[in-house]
Amino acid sequence: MNKATEQFAVIGCQHAHIEIFIREMLELGYACAGIFDEDEEGLARTLSDKFGIPLAENMESLLGDSVKIVGCAAVNEDKIRIIEICEDRGKHVMVDKPAVTGEDGLFRLKAVLERGRIQVGMLLTERFHPAIYTLKKHIDDGILGEIVTIGMRKPHRLNADKRPAWFFSKEQSGGILIDLLVHDFDLLRWFTGKEIDRIDGYVSKTILSEYPTFNNAVNVHVVLDDGIVAQLYADWHTPNQSWTWGDGRIFVTGTEGMVELRLQGDPFVHEDAVMIQLTNQESAVMVPLLSPPYTITEDFVRRIQGHEAILNHEDILKTTEATIKGDGLVVMLNTQNRKV
Repeated sequence: MNKATEQFAVIGCQHAHIEIFIREMLELGYACAGIFDEDEEGLARTLSDKFGIPLAENMESLLGDSVKIVGCAAVNEDKIRIIEICEDRGKHVMVDKPAVTGEDGLFRLKAVLERGRIQVGMLLTERFHPAIYTLKKHIDDGILGEIVTIGMRKPHRLNADKRPAWFFSKEQSGGILIDLLVHDFDLLRWFTGKEIDRIDGYVSKTILSEYPTFNNAVNVHVVLDDGIVAQLYADWHTPNQSWTWGDGRIFVTGTEGMVELRLQGDPFVHEDAVMIQLTNQESAVMVPLLSPPYTITEDFVRRIQGHEAILNHEDILKTTEATIKGDGLVVMLNTQNRKV
């Protein structure tokens, strides 16, 4: 790509994750043709002001010949439509997660990927987190031996009064499992090199009865090929006074050792991400973290250019299939009468 003449654009600006894409594209030397979102006074305006990017009056104005890559953080339900528009116009597209919210969207996404006319990316940013990247290297190097079990915890702060209405609609957002555990299903495949064999678990609703399809916690058990077992948990209950939006943790146990990642650090010990490792050969240590060779956006651009990528179409499809499948298998628990 000639960065001096080729631009990117943003179509759909409903989640702050899109700032990662914008910032990294600008750092790579690309210019942004504009941002379009129907709510131009919301996040679109904030990012326009922050980066000096013009707001576009319509989507069509951002689909001209000079724009080669589109970033999309539309309402989750609408992303597949924008992916298909980008395919029709020959624009590569990076979407925020999740790419789709149900079976119909999965069918349409699979068709786009199989046709292969464009490259589709998804902001599965956790592969590019230094602690997670370091853990992946240690797994690949055999330091932990054969993986036995994996646990992931993903609490989030809700900030309900600041969320748009679509966020509380399962049809529009996909719901807690699809929206949050998509990262975890991706990491299970990446860490182990195994495919997901079985999923079961529970999604619960104990708050906000005024939003009947909004669920606030999910607990899932996963079995991968060769009998590796995993437990995935997420909720919307990080306390308002927490030092972070969510105290994410990852636990990996192998035949030769174990690791705990504290992805947002520890408020009493260490402010940054921490990787604690204990093996049969070495007592507990805090492991220095490695930086991945590319950012998620640079990895996507390299894929467009024909290079091997850390995250590819197969990863996106398999991860999306797992989240949609899992969402259809979990049991719903509902005790609606409680209030925040």
